[in-house]
Amino acid sequence: MMREALNAGSMYGLHPIDIAAVVLYLAGITALGVWMARKVRTTGDFFMPRRFGKTMMVTFAFGAGTASDQAVSVAAETFRSGLSGIWWQWLWLPATPFYWLIAPIMRRFRAVTTADVYTLRYNHSVAVLFAIVGIAGLAVKIGLLLKGSGVMIDSCTGGMIPAEWAIAVITVLFVVYGTAGGLAAAIVTDFFQGILTVLFSFMLLPFVLHAVGGMHGIRETIRNPEMLSLVVPGEIGIFFVAMFAAQALIGIVAQPFIMSVCAAGRTEMDGRVGFMVGNVVKRICTIAWSLTALAAVAWYMQRGTPLSEITPDHVYGNVAREFLPAVMPGLLGIFLASLLASVMSSCDAMMVSSSALFTENMYKPLLPGRSDGHYVLVGRLAAVGAVAGGIVFAYRVPDVVTALMIWFRIAPMMGIAFWLGLFWRRATPAGAWAVTLTGFACWFLTTQSFFIGFVARLPFAEALQLIWQAPGKAPAIYEPWSIVFYTATALATGIFVSLLTRPMPEERLDRFYTLTRPPIVPGERVTESCRLPEGVAPVRRPMLVTAFGLEIPVPSRTSVLGFLAGWLAVALLVGGFLLIIRTGHRL
Repeated sequence: MMREALNAGSMYGLHPIDIAAVVLYLAGITALGVWMARKVRTTGDFFMPRRFGKTMMVTFAFGAGTASDQAVSVAAETFRSGLSGIWWQWLWLPATPFYWLIAPIMRRFRAVTTADVYTLRYNHSVAVLFAIVGIAGLAVKIGLLLKGSGVMIDSCTGGMIPAEWAIAVITVLFVVYGTAGGLAAAIVTDFFQGILTVLFSFMLLPFVLHAVGGMHGIRETIRNPEMLSLVVPGEIGIFFVAMFAAQALIGIVAQPFIMSVCAAGRTEMDGRVGFMVGNVVKRICTIAWSLTALAAVAWYMQRGTPLSEITPDHVYGNVAREFLPAVMPGLLGIFLASLLASVMSSCDAMMVSSSALFTENMYKPLLPGRSDGHYVLVGRLAAVGAVAGGIVFAYRVPDVVTALMIWFRIAPMMGIAFWLGLFWRRATPAGAWAVTLTGFACWFLTTQSFFIGFVARLPFAEALQLIWQAPGKAPAIYEPWSIVFYTATALATGIFVSLLTRPMPEERLDRFYTLTRPPIVPGERVTESCRLPEGVAPVRRPMLVTAFGLEIPVPSRTSVLGFLAGWLAVALLVGGFLLIIRTGHRL
């Protein structure tokens, strides 16, 4: 057929036009990133340039948070269990309206890294703890991104370009321009890569849907109602979604790259719009990934191919290889270029965030007083080290979903300490350490067979569905209950230890809370992390709750309206997706 003709005389199973499209993209984006290096003079230029407007912040938030590994995980879980698999990325959907409230807080800290905030609120030891956990989490995330892209390229080319080779090439290229141009290079390249990521998300859908007869054909082919349901009781049900969404909201503030996503704009409104709108666009793309995988299930079934013979991680790439070359030469190359854009746009931001944590919060306190050029060089070397850790993880982790589950759990352990310190004056450094260490200890405990056996023997274990056993796997604690256990235990421990230890000095707390209140003044120049710039006066803000040491301010009109708009977007996304599933004919 067409694909066989294209493969004849092609390199690595790709038509020369496909290869040209990939090479052109890789050369162009790398050159653009390296060109941005000419503006890097200081650590501020490299780690936190605060000069971008709403459009660039939207594409940065979208690009930094969206990558092909997410398409792989959503497609794989949709292929296994149906449309409920969309929640492997829609878990952040209920948290999205809160991004409108989080962005201005992060921007008002006027920080270079999130660890700077932990230094101010607690002390340097907690900042170092955050830096260690953050760097480890970013290495895992980079590994997850590389793993997903490697799997996708492997399946797109029918194994002609192995995942290991793909990971190596991608890594070299984003390291080259990321270490040269820093965060500014990441933001500028993400503008173009974000456009390609949207293309990557929707490119396959019309061809696969047409082949199976649209949504009507899917419903006629797939008779299992659970495959067409957004929730599946006992597996991905309401409780599952609620607990993962809560974990996502707790952990989002402790994802180190979120500081740059919120604070690299000129004003806090740039951060608000960028953070929330960029992620709403991502949720729309997630619909395309899920529908493509569901259509792939119907396509395989209509061809008589046993689903058990298909590797779920390879579904998205397999479908691309089957459909795009048959449409016209070059489409598979554009798809691959878009795929590369999606992963590189995320890896570069995370690499720079990791290097900022090491340089600003671990290296500089040990060796202060060096030149900006010295610290930029250290940052570049640290970036390479973080990526090296990600590569090791990518080669060792068995599959994308396993990598995703590991990454899910890391940030919330420090996120609890962030929220506790933001809303409760009585939180102490010892409490922050207790929260984090207890959270990790409880997570480890939930993976141990003796503890799983103990939980399984509890008299209410079956009634509450505490234990879950996937086909072919050992029994495990049902993931939402695991989240309840380590989150509640860590929070309770942090509160208890804080109450037993000496309170923070009032002047330090006043400086922290005062910092979160004055809005960003256009054109203000930040010369020191976590300090009000010269000429910016403290602002008194009416408080909603102050009892028991709580610090909950009255939200502004802008915050309330944007928050409600976020929930409206959530409702429209869920309602629109359900409408497509139930009434779509030949979408």
